Amino acid sequence: MTTHTPTGALSAGPAAGADHLLAPAVVRRATGMLLSAAPGASAIAVGLHREGRRALVVRGHIAHHSHVPADADTRFEAGSLTKTFTALLLAEQAARGDLGHHDPLARHLPAATRLPSGGTAITLTHLATHTSGLPRLPPGLLRSAAPLLFTNPYAAFTPDDVLSALARTRLRAAPGSRVRYSNFGLGLLGHALTGAAGGTPYPALLDARVLRPLGLRDTGCATSAAEGGGQATGYWYGRARPPFRIPGLPAAGALRTSARDLLALVEAILDPDPASAPAAVPGVLRTALSDVTRPRVRLPNGRGLSLVWNIRRRPDGSDLYHHSGATRGFTAFAGFNPRHATALVALANAAPGPGNALVQEAYNALIGLQG
Repeated sequence: MTTHTPTGALSAGPAAGADHLLAPAVVRRATGMLLSAAPGASAIAVGLHREGRRALVVRGHIAHHSHVPADADTRFEAGSLTKTFTALLLAEQAARGDLGHHDPLARHLPAATRLPSGGTAITLTHLATHTSGLPRLPPGLLRSAAPLLFTNPYAAFTPDDVLSALARTRLRAAPGSRVRYSNFGLGLLGHALTGAAGGTPYPALLDARVLRPLGLRDTGCATSAAEGGGQATGYWYGRARPPFRIPGLPAAGALRTSARDLLALVEAILDPDPASAPAAVPGVLRTALSDVTRPRVRLPNGRGLSLVWNIRRRPDGSDLYHHSGATRGFTAFAGFNPRHATALVALANAAPGPGNALVQEAYNALIGLQG
């Protein structure tokens, strides 16, 4: 099944004219490999954007042995792509004045929270650029995950567990000195954003400040779709998986989203200009959409980081921004190149593993879009 929609990065409004659609030949070339890149999936959804033209292409059904076709509004688990939404929420709160990018983490955590040795130097930007020195996972999580390893490894680790684990943590590097990917760090960033907003839970805060203003109706932390919506079943080595749960670290991986919403997000980042945005989008969010792509870390190999997004310098001097995500049943990718005004998102309801080349094929297809 193939669905095309017009541009309208900040709106879920009605379709415009066919002049906003990508040419069929471009769509076929970009999606040819992608639509078979995750052979264990029952559904793959792809969104494409180039210079103001777009397409959404969806193939398959919401589950194996299901007769319900997937479409551009079908929800998939986003895994670590959640972090890119968390980055936008950080930038929005900074633009609003709730916090500063370089605020100490401790300032926005509960007063009784104990930090590890050296932890007082950790800032919110360190968390959002994986330079906090924190390990990938909080101490104690693997022990709680063992009984749930093949289904929901994070499900038994609560917010209280996360904060108490912080005191038992040993930093792997001085804050700001080294890039080290950390689910723990991004999860803690979510706790800090909640604290800066007076205790509003992360799902409600993200919905109010980012999702609703951008018209992202299919995106959220709920494990089931709203009435009338569709949600894909995830698969791991051919076995259906229960909905992913991550109560202690929702800012690191709790979101579900659709191809339509995910493409709208990256289109909004590509073009946050107030002239192209509806009046309903607050000015602070437009500021945040620009801020989230500002390079924060440059590495000697031509790579870097903005707020969460990975940056890779291309041979023509342009910067390609990208991030991927995964859960026990899903694989996800989003990327864009501002200079070439290109973007691509891809979602599949199969976990990473042998034969699943979705992320690499999506990356290659994004590069190919600029041609």
